[in-house]
Amino acid sequence: MKKRRKFTNEFKSKVALEALREQQPIHEIAKRYEVHPNQVGEWKKALLSNASAVFENKHARDDDRVKRKIKEDRLYKQIGHLQVQVDFLKDSCDKLGVVVPEDELR
Repeated sequence: MKKRRKFTNEFKSKVALEALREQQPIHEIAKRYEVHPNQVGEWKKALLSNASAVFENKHARDDDRVKRKIKEDRLYKQIGHLQVQVDFLKDSCDKLGVVVPEDELR
């Protein structure tokens, strides 16, 4: 069985930029770089869809990271709160002698 090849981001961008120039057909570019033509097309699409990120403001990226971190922290806090409630209910059921199947507490 063949081992999967891994390509660097520089290589992918080089191939994708060449495909964007459209000076040669994709199949010729793929043959020259020894990759499948579908892969060249995928890299070209990826480059086009993410091209705006090159000009994105660094502060905007930082703001997005901060927002994601705040949301993540809020979700972890909620998970912790729910876990405390589950533990409390388990202890209460044990004290009262109520048997609750384990799968109902998940």
